[in-house]
Amino acid sequence: MTVLTVLWFFLIFVLIAGYFVLDGFDLGAGVLYPFIAKTEEDQAIVRRSIGPVWDGNEVWLLTAGGALFAAFPDAYATTFSGFYLAVMLVLFGLIVRAVSFEFWAADKKWRSVWNACFFLGSLLPALLLGVAVGNIYAGIPMDAAGNYIGVPLLGLITPFTLLTGLLGLAMFLAAGACWVALKAPLDSAVRARAAKLRAPLGIVSLALFVVVSAYALMAIVPEIGEGFYAGCVVFALVFVLALLAALWFGLKKRCDLGAFLAQSVGSFSLTALLACSMFPNLVVASADSIGPNITLMSAGASELSLTCMTIILCIGLPLVLVYHVIVYRTFRGRVEASEMNH
Repeated sequence: MTVLTVLWFFLIFVLIAGYFVLDGFDLGAGVLYPFIAKTEEDQAIVRRSIGPVWDGNEVWLLTAGGALFAAFPDAYATTFSGFYLAVMLVLFGLIVRAVSFEFWAADKKWRSVWNACFFLGSLLPALLLGVAVGNIYAGIPMDAAGNYIGVPLLGLITPFTLLTGLLGLAMFLAAGACWVALKAPLDSAVRARAAKLRAPLGIVSLALFVVVSAYALMAIVPEIGEGFYAGCVVFALVFVLALLAALWFGLKKRCDLGAFLAQSVGSFSLTALLACSMFPNLVVASADSIGPNITLMSAGASELSLTCMTIILCIGLPLVLVYHVIVYRTFRGRVEASEMNH
C-alpha cells in the first residue's frame, strides 16, 4: 500500500460524495415529482429547478467510474461485471430521464408519458445505487480470480442491501424536497408540498440509518476487519447532527437554504462514513467466497498510472469546480414565471 493508493481510495469516495450530494437532489425531485407537482405549472417549476444543473451533476458519477477503472482496475472489473444488470438498469433510468427532459416541453400530447419516464428514470438509480453499495459493503461471492459468482441482480438483493437501498432513496427524497422548497416560488403550492415533506423524510432517513447501522454492527463489521473506527464514530455523529439540523431548519418558515445545506452535509458525511468503514477494502468477499477481499494492496494500479492520474486531477478538478460555481451562481434564486417553459 502506497500513499497514492490511499489517496485515490478516498478521492473516489469524494467523487461519489459529490454525486450523492449534487445529483441526489435531482433524483429525489424526480421521484417526488408525481406527488408534489399536481398541475403543469407545478411540473414546470420542478423541472426548471433542476433543468440547468442536472447534466453537470452526473459528471461526478462518470468521473468516479473512470477513476475506479484507472486506479483499481480489478475492483472495477468485479463490480461492473458482477452488477452488470443493475448497472444497465441505472443507465437506462438516467437515459430515460434525460429523454423525458428534452421531450416534455416539445411534445405536449405525450406529457403524461414523459412524466412517467421522468419518475421511473429517477427512481431506478436512486434505489439501485444504494443496493449496490450495500452489496460492496456486506460482501459478494467471488471466485479465486475475483469474479462475481452469484445470481445476477436477484442474488444482490438481501435484507441488508434492501435496507441500504431504502436509506439511499430516503436521503435522495429528503434532498429533493429541500431543493424544490429552495427553488420554487415562495407562494407556490409545489413549494408548500415539498417543504411539508422535508421533516417526515428526514425522520425516515434517521430511522433507516439506525437500523442499517445496528444490522452492520451485529452481522457485518466483524467480517470486514479493522477500519478507521474513530472516523466512523465522528462521521456518524456528523450525519445525525446534520439531519437534525435539517429537520430544525425545515420546520422554520424561511430557512430553505439552511435545510438544504444541512441535508447536503448529511449526505457527504454518510459517504465519508462508508469510506472509513470500508478501508482498506474495495470489494468485500462474502463468507461463501473462494477468493479473498479486493483491497488497495491487491487491486491498485502502478505508481506511474496513479501519478499521471493525480496530475490530471490537479488540472481537471478545479475546472469542474469552477464550472459548478458559475452554473449555480448564474441560476441562483427561485424559479420565475418567465423561466417555466423548459
